[in-house]
Amino acid sequence: MTDQPLQRRLAAIVVADVVGYSRLMEADEAKTLSDLWQLRVRVIEPVVLRHNGRIFKVMGDGFLIEFASAFDAVAAALDMQQAIFVGGSKDEHLPMRVGVNLGEVIDEGNDVLGDGVNVAARLQTQAASGGICISASVHDEIVGKIEERFLDAGERYLKNLTRPVHVWHWPDPLPNILVLPEGPSIAVLPFTNMSENDSDRFFVDGLTEDLITDLSRTAGLFVIARNSVFCYKGRPVDVRLAAQELGVRYVLEGSARRTMGRVRINAQLFDALEGKHLWAERFDRTVEDVFELQDEINANIVEALVGRLIIAKQRKRPKNLEAHDLCVRARLLNEESPQTAREAYVLLQRAVEIEPSYAEALGLLAYNRWLAWTHFGEPEVPNRQMAATCAMRAVDVDPNDAGCRYVLGTIFAYERRWEESAAAFDKALELDPNHADTWAAMSDISVLDGRIADGLAQIKKALRLNPHPTCWYLCHLGQAQYADHDYQAASVTLRREDTYRTNSRKFLAAALARLGQLEEARREAELFLIAHPHFTISHWVSSQPVRDETVRNHIVEGFRLAGLPE
Repeated sequence: MTDQPLQRRLAAIVVADVVGYSRLMEADEAKTLSDLWQLRVRVIEPVVLRHNGRIFKVMGDGFLIEFASAFDAVAAALDMQQAIFVGGSKDEHLPMRVGVNLGEVIDEGNDVLGDGVNVAARLQTQAASGGICISASVHDEIVGKIEERFLDAGERYLKNLTRPVHVWHWPDPLPNILVLPEGPSIAVLPFTNMSENDSDRFFVDGLTEDLITDLSRTAGLFVIARNSVFCYKGRPVDVRLAAQELGVRYVLEGSARRTMGRVRINAQLFDALEGKHLWAERFDRTVEDVFELQDEINANIVEALVGRLIIAKQRKRPKNLEAHDLCVRARLLNEESPQTAREAYVLLQRAVEIEPSYAEALGLLAYNRWLAWTHFGEPEVPNRQMAATCAMRAVDVDPNDAGCRYVLGTIFAYERRWEESAAAFDKALELDPNHADTWAAMSDISVLDGRIADGLAQIKKALRLNPHPTCWYLCHLGQAQYADHDYQAASVTLRREDTYRTNSRKFLAAALARLGQLEEARREAELFLIAHPHFTISHWVSSQPVRDETVRNHIVEGFRLAGLPE
């Protein structure tokens, strides 16, 4: 007896998912579960019923829904989003992303499976918070029938799908769509560690990071920051998808092995737009020649992309590889938490002890001590003076290191040495116009100086260079939005999953308080104080480089409304 063939049919599938669910559960599990249930019974189920749909699966914070037509599916998705966000709905702190697809599905009992469902789930991940992403098959069915305008984002590669999908977005502006820069743009993916010794991962990570830093100093290149590319470390990568997600045309990938005093590197350059390899090479050198090898790889890349452009004057390389490895380890720990920053402090002290003229180690040590007294509750004495001294030493040792200049600019601002701070930032961008950290740090200073429009533009530039940023970028974006009185945008930014363990919670609490959501604001303030028990409003005022009285008062009033201590 032969198996019965699978019965396929065409269906419109909606996948809806709550944004920031993990953060909300951490903040208040019982309330979040109650709110999710209320969202389901007050919004989701009535909308589905009204548009003749059927919820066929609920997965935690997600809903999978079937409709008979693409028109019904999109109308329902729009009703859901507008019911949540329009008119001050009490459900607005449970924002959703929605994906809609029209495709073949297979029935399995009460469940629905198949490619139509898989594509809808991938489309949901592309939508903005509060937004909708639909496939071209859906858009073809609703043109002229629905008043809301969807914007064409073209063909996109979606995770685990072998073919591109043509997608459309609502609302304007397009979410998560990074337009290619005019000039050549590149991302260097984390090189794979092929060594038998796992400790060599720091060496290989350092190789990747140094390649990024040196490429970004080349005039005419647009280079994605290291934090964003390290999101791909340790997992299989579709280079076309990575290029699309990072908004670049070219991707460099490779591997490295360190053994018996030698380093072997394989590298290849891929054109994601054309779908072809431009260049591939194998290198074999002694470990002592590794920095010269990086220069050689960079020269090959620049020539392959844009001919013989002028390569920036090189930074000073460390002479000791142990110091270099210690520095690489400290980079990853410096900003995570007060505890990891203390570990980074020990590593950086050792690196500087081994090589006192190592500029990057000195710059990172300065940054570490600056974080200690401004954000992590450690005593101002001696950390403040140590931060300034190390930052100036770093620039003296290597005037061509943009990272050291950016750290110096930040510390000068906190020392109220305004003109010297601006000069240091300007020099950092002259040395490396792709230095995303500099753009982000300048945003903080601009906002606190009352130049809010400048601050917003600078943090958006930083986020384009570093689209998967470290959490403090989003803190600065949320701070700028709050200063601009855009509390709704600030709360969306600061609720993102990658911000909720940081000191951004204090600005989220202030934004929620301004929106009148005092209960949630005070809960966020309490969670912030658990991680930062030494915080006071008076210390924030005295430690931050706030020059504009209006901005200072506006922020302080928000902190007070949220219940943060004086």
